[in-house]
Parts: sequence; structure tokens; C-alpha cells
Amino acid sequence: MSGAIESILNETRLFLPPENSAACIASMEQYHALRKRFDADFSGTWGELAEQHIHWRKPFSTVLDDTDAPFFKWFADGEMNVSENCLDRHVDAGFGERTAIIWEGESGEVRQISYAALLSDVCRAANAMRELGVKKGDRVIIYMPMIPEAAVAMLACTRIGATHSVVFGAFSAHALHERIVDAGAKMIVTADGGWRRGKVHALKPSVDMALGEGSNKVEHVMVVRRGGNAVAWQEGRDVEWQQALAGQSDICEPLAVSAEHPMFILYTSGSTGSPKGIVHASGGYLLWSMLTMQWVFDFQTDSDVFWCTADIGWITGHTYSVYGPLACGGTTLMYEGVPTYPDAGRLWKICADHGVTVFYTAPTAIRALIKAGDAWPQQHDLCKLRVLGTVGEPINPEAWIWYRKMIGGERCPIVDTWWQTETGGHMISPLPFATATKPGSACLPLPGVFAEVVDAEGEPVGKGQGGLLVVSKPWPSMLRGIWGDAERYRDTYWNKFGNRYYFAGDGARTDEDGYFWIMGRVDDVLNVAGHRLGTMEIESALVSHPAVAEAAVVGRPDEIKGEAICAFVVLKSGDVESLAGELRQHVTSEIGAIAKPDEIRFTDNLPKTRSGKIMRRLLRDIAAGRDITQDISTLEDHRVIEQLQAQR
Repeated sequence: MSGAIESILNETRLFLPPENSAACIASMEQYHALRKRFDADFSGTWGELAEQHIHWRKPFSTVLDDTDAPFFKWFADGEMNVSENCLDRHVDAGFGERTAIIWEGESGEVRQISYAALLSDVCRAANAMRELGVKKGDRVIIYMPMIPEAAVAMLACTRIGATHSVVFGAFSAHALHERIVDAGAKMIVTADGGWRRGKVHALKPSVDMALGEGSNKVEHVMVVRRGGNAVAWQEGRDVEWQQALAGQSDICEPLAVSAEHPMFILYTSGSTGSPKGIVHASGGYLLWSMLTMQWVFDFQTDSDVFWCTADIGWITGHTYSVYGPLACGGTTLMYEGVPTYPDAGRLWKICADHGVTVFYTAPTAIRALIKAGDAWPQQHDLCKLRVLGTVGEPINPEAWIWYRKMIGGERCPIVDTWWQTETGGHMISPLPFATATKPGSACLPLPGVFAEVVDAEGEPVGKGQGGLLVVSKPWPSMLRGIWGDAERYRDTYWNKFGNRYYFAGDGARTDEDGYFWIMGRVDDVLNVAGHRLGTMEIESALVSHPAVAEAAVVGRPDEIKGEAICAFVVLKSGDVESLAGELRQHVTSEIGAIAKPDEIRFTDNLPKTRSGKIMRRLLRDIAAGRDITQDISTLEDHRVIEQLQAQR
């Protein structure tokens, strides 16, 4: 790759943070003071934070071991247990009756689970797993709907030193099979099915199909009865979760493991077509989960109800639905169904019903709810909300403004967080009661995070210039490798700059205040007549038009310009024929003629996964007129493809 990514989005609005002297970080002075601590004593500061926040069975003597870079180790000779840190210590401190999990099923049923009750369930599940032969170091696949038993299974694995790998419940049987085989899984925890859009989405049949595809090491399948759908049963292999736990003791001594013990494997899509298993270690991951809960969300364990809408099949659900909130000793909310069932007010109703104070969701969900109309949030009392967050991709400024006004009542700060599966937790983000925010900017690196924007040779670019987003120092929650493939780990994340930097794969720029603006994946950068343009900025310009609800921009081959800009647009309202030209002119006036779309295709919806991410690879194939050969089993609505292909 050569040449800088051109910065074309101009956003000048600035919003001062609300005053809150009791916040975890209440001012920029406190933020800079903490950053200076890391500058002055990087290793010592991390060590102090680890001693302060983690309950250690055996204290560590070494903070960072970088002798085998990029295979960094943190607190390696220290021993601890993740489950104990998330549960036992809070019960022992007298908070056993505090609500750990509020769960709402799609049909409206509610369960409130205290820390004491959750600890008992986790102990019974851990004992059942041990009885079925699972031991330290074994891998357990968790393929579940968003029900409390999923969190119980995760915590049970960490209690006995097993390594879990959660697979998103919408993945196909083949995708599940690939992950089972790659991980060498010994057990699968699943459910008969879960509720989605008023119907049961079956899961156990996909497990049976996956295990029937070929060789694997799975000995047992534990099945939670949730959907009530009929499932096939293989005697000797399949075990009913409820029966397996019924006879178990609610005491299970947590196993002390090294801080570097593999806590979980989480698979992401690989550019080679085969999924890559991102490995996270126990101690450093849990530390950063706790710190970012406190710094970024100002999480108050005695009063906040925290809701991260992500499924536990993704890293966001791991860190900010389960481990972060529970390690801090607070209350986390889980919801089983989709955001728009039975209507577009479901999220806001849940917030009102359960007194949610901190709400964390994806820009795609926000834009879809903008399209549904303001009447839905206006029906519900959202006065208890105090912090809003976004995750998953850059949020366009106009969606940010709507979120602040309509959901936050213009009083709630918004934390626009940048991070990845590989980073384990937030890396760049505003601090809600310290940072002055700019719509669409992730703002500043968190204390202890050293992020830069560089060119293709690894040299820093000037302010306002687009380049490659890199991290120049290791951090505790960083990935420890790719499961079973050390060379792929080096090639994917480190070789580009000779181990100098972790390369995130994203383009970014910094402005005159040092604020970071994420410009999208480098893979999505367009090369239009020699100009390298980030798709996110063009999408933001389109969505700033009052008639547009959502937009996705991709490139398609062009003989003259190299790539042409193709925009897929979802409207709130308006006449399609008259708006095409108007939108082109709008983009021109917003950011210049070079960014004007060559083609605009209107659609009722964009192709998204069930987690809400836009499938841009799919849009590139459609724009180029290519046949679709990739797996679309996770697509939320297959009718979108038919509509888009009909426009060829």
C-alpha cells in the first residue's frame, strides 16, 4: 500500500462533558496525570493496577516479559482464577444478594440472579463438567442463545481452568464444525433452541450436523432446554444441562492458574477464508476489562444497571456483558431477542423497565432505530440513562447527534469506543465526564495505550493526514496469538513493521487536538483516480442528508478511475428518482467532488449479520456484478440480497 488515505470529512462541533466530581476520571487533568504515570514508569504502573484490582492466589514478580516479542507475557508467574474474581470475592465481601444478572427473554419473562445464586449455578456447572471429564486446558465450545446459562457455562470453564470458545448462535453448522475441529474441543454446551422474532431458532440440530461432518474430539454435548423444540438425542454423548446440574454440589473450589493461562479462544473471519482463533490470557484480559468498565463507562457498582446489547458470541459480549461488569461487582443486563421485536421500541422499553443507566450498542442498531422514527423512544422514560456508548464501527456524526438528543436527552455523554477482538477491550475512547467530544471521533487513547497514525513505512503522518492505525507498546489484554498458528499471528499483526508496531488493520487520522478519527478498514479504502478515500467519511456525508437513514459505500472496478464509488442507501422517506442526483450534490458540497458517488442504489435494508454488522464484502460482489459464493448463513434477512441483485 502506498500513499496516504485522504481525510475528507469536516466535523467541527464540540460538546463539553457534564460535570461529575465523583466520576472515576473526572477531569482531563486526571487523565493526563494517569498518562504521565505510564510515561514515567510503564511497567510499574501496570503492576500497581494489577495488584490493586485483581485477587491473586500467588503474587506476580514480573509485570511484562517481552523477551520473545511479539509473544508478550503479562504477570506470567502470578496465579489467579477468573471465576473467583468475578463471583467469590464479591460474595465474600458481603454482596451476595446484589443482583449480578438481569435477564429478559424475548417473550418478556424476567430473571434476576444474585451473585450468591450465580456462584452456586457456576459451581454446579463446573462440577458437572468435571464429572464429564473436562479438565484444565481442555477446550469447550459454547453455542448458545443469549440466556443466563451461557454466562454460567463461560464462568464454569474459567473456574476449572478449561478454555472456552463461544461461537455465535447464528453461525452455520459448517462454520461451527470448523471451530470445533480447529480448537480440538472436548465438549460442546448448547441449547435445543432460543427465541428470535417470536419463533424458536434451533441450535442443537446444527451441533448434530457439525459433529456429523467429520473427525472431532467431542465426547459430550450438554443441552439446555430453552426453546422446547424437539431434538435428536445420542445416548452416551448428549446430556441435559438441567439434569446434569441437579445432583451437583454448589461448592467447587476455583482452580488457581497462571495469569497467562489461555482463558478463551474467539474466532474471527480470516482473509484466507479459514477462521482464526484469537487467544486471550486470564490475568491481563480481566484487568483491562475492569479498568475500562471504570474509566470509559464510569461504572458505579452499587447503583448502575449496565446493558451492552452485544451477543456473547462476540468480544463485546465477552468483555462488556459478562466479565467486565461481573469482575467489578455490578449489575449487567442480558436480553435474548432482537432489538425490533415485537416493535422498534423494544430496546427503549427494556431500558425504562429495568432502570438502565449505562447503555452500549452498535451504530448499525442506532441507524436502524432512527429509520423506525422518533415516536418509539418518546414512548418510554429514559431519564435514568447517564452514559451512552457505541461500538463495532465508526459512528457517523448525524447518528451521534440523534443518539445524544433523542436517547440521551442532551444530558448523557457518548463514549465512541475503538477496539477489536484482538485488543480485548477499549483502546481509544472519550472519558464520559472528562473528555470534550466531537461527533464521530473516538477522541484519545486511554491511559496505558500508545496509539499512532503512520504511513506505509511506519513513519508518523502529520495531523489531518490519513494513515495506518498502530499501537507502539504492548498492553495486558492484547491477544496472545492465533490458536495453533504462531506464524499466522506474526504475519497478520506484526510483520508489516518488523515487530515495531501492532497493526490494527484500520485507517485513521488525528486532528489538531490530537483526536483520533477512525476511517474504516484499510481493506475498505477506495482508490479513485489516484485518490485514496475512506468509505466511512463518504457514508457519513450521505447519512447527514435528512432523507437518509443508512448508507454503505463500496468500490467497484472502473477502467478509467480504477475504482468507482457505489453507495447503497436506505431512505427514511423521499422519491428515489429525485434524490439520487440530490445526494450526489450533497456529498459534493459536504466533502468535495472527488467523493461523489458514481452510482447510488436504493434499498429497504442493508445486508447485515445477526449481530448488526454490514456485510461490505457482499456489497462489493453485488456492486461488481459478481456471483455470491461466500457463506451468508449469518445474514439477518436474505430478501435483501434478492432486492439488491435485481437492480443489476
